[in-house]
Amino acid sequence: MNEAPGAEELFFLPLGGTGEIGMNLNLYGHAGAWLMVDLGVTFAGPNSAGVDVLMPDPAFIEERRDALAGLVLTHAHEDHIGAVGHLWPRLRCPVYATAFTASMVMPKLIEAGLADELEIIEVPMSGRFTVGPFEIELITLTHSIPEPNALVIRPAAGTVLHTGDWKLDPDPLVGDNYDEAALRKLAEEEDVLAMVCDSTNALVDGDSGSEAEVRESLMELVGGLENRVAIACFASNVARVETAAKVAQAHGRRLALIGRSMHRIYAAARDNGYLTDLPPLVAESDVGFLPRGEVLLLCTGSQGEPRSALWRIANDENPQVTLEEGDAAIFSSRIIPGNDTAIFKLQNHLVRKGVEVITDDDHFIHVSGHPAREELVQMYQWVRPRIAVPVHGEARHLAEHARLAQTCQVPEQIVGENGTLIRLAPGPAEIVDHVPTGRLALDGNRLLPVDSHVLRARRRMSYNGAATVTLVVGADNLFQGLPIVTAQGLLDGEDEADKLALIAEGVVEALRRLPAVGRADDGAVKEAARIAVRRAFFRMLGRKPVTDVHLVRLS
Repeated sequence: MNEAPGAEELFFLPLGGTGEIGMNLNLYGHAGAWLMVDLGVTFAGPNSAGVDVLMPDPAFIEERRDALAGLVLTHAHEDHIGAVGHLWPRLRCPVYATAFTASMVMPKLIEAGLADELEIIEVPMSGRFTVGPFEIELITLTHSIPEPNALVIRPAAGTVLHTGDWKLDPDPLVGDNYDEAALRKLAEEEDVLAMVCDSTNALVDGDSGSEAEVRESLMELVGGLENRVAIACFASNVARVETAAKVAQAHGRRLALIGRSMHRIYAAARDNGYLTDLPPLVAESDVGFLPRGEVLLLCTGSQGEPRSALWRIANDENPQVTLEEGDAAIFSSRIIPGNDTAIFKLQNHLVRKGVEVITDDDHFIHVSGHPAREELVQMYQWVRPRIAVPVHGEARHLAEHARLAQTCQVPEQIVGENGTLIRLAPGPAEIVDHVPTGRLALDGNRLLPVDSHVLRARRRMSYNGAATVTLVVGADNLFQGLPIVTAQGLLDGEDEADKLALIAEGVVEALRRLPAVGRADDGAVKEAARIAVRRAFFRMLGRKPVTDVHLVRLS
């Protein structure tokens, strides 16, 4: 797309989070301006070349940042805010968020050295504000974190409801309930052009369940356990944190938070008026002084993350907190696709220690933060949009969501993916273009495209190992002694040193076959040595390592 959006046009363009779950980045284009909604990350799975965090490549909007009116954050989950500290310097636009979400973003800005450059504009719950040509109203919904908001976006071309992540929880325990009246009023007073809506649980029948039901079930479950109990959950689920505190109090236990994320969320919640009526926490350093039946641990690590709190406890790497035979570990969360192996590995490790592992296969101890089919139907009945635009889901979720919207008598459904430019107005909804998209990987303290040479080479090394050859050539272009060959991830120490000697001799033979003019050419020498090493390793081991050749020429 080369031209700016026209005054009569309204475009929707996802750059992340459509066709996948995570790293949300959505754009609305109208009257020469763009509005960004959310800027998140996702966590890399196995075989990620040492990279933990991925985020959408904002190149499209970065090239048009003079037209970027602002960024609005719907709520404080990492897949919606996690990239702000990394990508904002490329965008440099105003950022809008409610107080709790702003509290969660601020540490990221401090860490990135942006606290003095970026001042988040705080918006009250149910607030109204203007970003360029976009009039915006917040509608309170419920989710698995405080202050989730749907956005009513009102450009001149038509009204859009962007739901963000949501569910219809009749008793969310922490934070306000969903604002049914505002949703009904929206449809009664306006012709809603489109609803851009969460598709995560479009394949799940019924409703998502309530946090109050989880509290009741955990209350009963923990009451039947005698020794030390650890609960692993998503740190951002503030209602689950409150539940753990209430459960501990009811059963004569003291609650200890284990893991930095737990403490960070707890502090942000209290700063914004949540979790203020709970009994004092017990410090991690004091856990060991309490009888085993008088403590409840609330830990990070429900997804089996290496170095998380529960992982360190299971591997006896926490000097102050242990789990022993007869204790219990409750996984109060769902398995995020891709994390299965890590979670099962952690659970098996706990079982080998004699710890009872309890999951949602055994007890009702978790509810999703996303709408199941009945909730989606209810939302369509309230809002009555002309166009359904499923987002926040894989292809199968989006397709099923579109079918469900059709049964709800929504006249138009349009399914896209990252990079799909959808014209919502004027005329029927239509995919009019595709823009380039990509992913950036946080590699240490730098951002790299996931298909960069660095990460491709690292992935090749992880599969095939690496070898280095050092050659010394005299002024007469004759080779001085045997090359030095070293290998990483290929040979088993000194027991296979003889293989390196054979490979070095093979390099010499390959170089001797070079004509005299070739020996004077650094490029030709290096390439001949590289090919000889790779072929030798392939004959011996069936591997073609990433090979680097160092050539030293003597004057």
